Amino acid sequence: MQVLPKGIRHIPGYLDRARQEQLVETIRSVVAEAPLFVPEMPKTGKPMSVRMTNCGALGWVTDRDRGYRYQAQHPVTGRPWPVMPDILLDIWNAVSASSKAPEACLVNFYSEEARMGLHQDRDERDLETAVVSISLGDSCLFRVGGNTRGGQTMSFRLESGDVVVLGGEGRLAFHGVDRIYPSTSTLLKNGGRVNLTLRRVNP
Repeated sequence: MQVLPKGIRHIPGYLDRARQEQLVETIRSVVAEAPLFVPEMPKTGKPMSVRMTNCGALGWVTDRDRGYRYQAQHPVTGRPWPVMPDILLDIWNAVSASSKAPEACLVNFYSEEARMGLHQDRDERDLETAVVSISLGDSCLFRVGGNTRGGQTMSFRLESGDVVVLGGEGRLAFHGVDRIYPSTSTLLKNGGRVNLTLRRVNP
């Protein structure tokens, strides 16, 4: 049995099928109001392999000119992000161990070819409150390590309905997605994986 780095919690099957379906419908409403866009790497402008959007008071964005940041408006439509749905707040309140409310939920859509390189979630001013990650749709191979780049890492599979919490010593752990396992879930009509990450931005 694998032992996860300190501060990292994996809660398999946290959401049953009915709640997963409810959450997918909720996210569809978010996407209808705040369409998915393709973020760009800072400086190079290289497009990332995921498409994304946000809900909540703030949203995470990145582009060639201004880089990684949080802002209150969708970068394409210029409109405020949709309000954080209650179902996400309920999950946060149940697993985050924080009395603070999340300010941003990143919605990342992974096609079967998409990946996410090892990175830290450190664009927030609040680096103490946990990050809560929710998996929907196709399974993925999730990699996590310590708080320094180049250290030892481990990988484990995330299924639809799983939740991962990065808190305490694991709040700044490097993590990423090595691969998507196509056709491993029937939750999303056209396949793929949706990852929701709830974050507190300001102290």
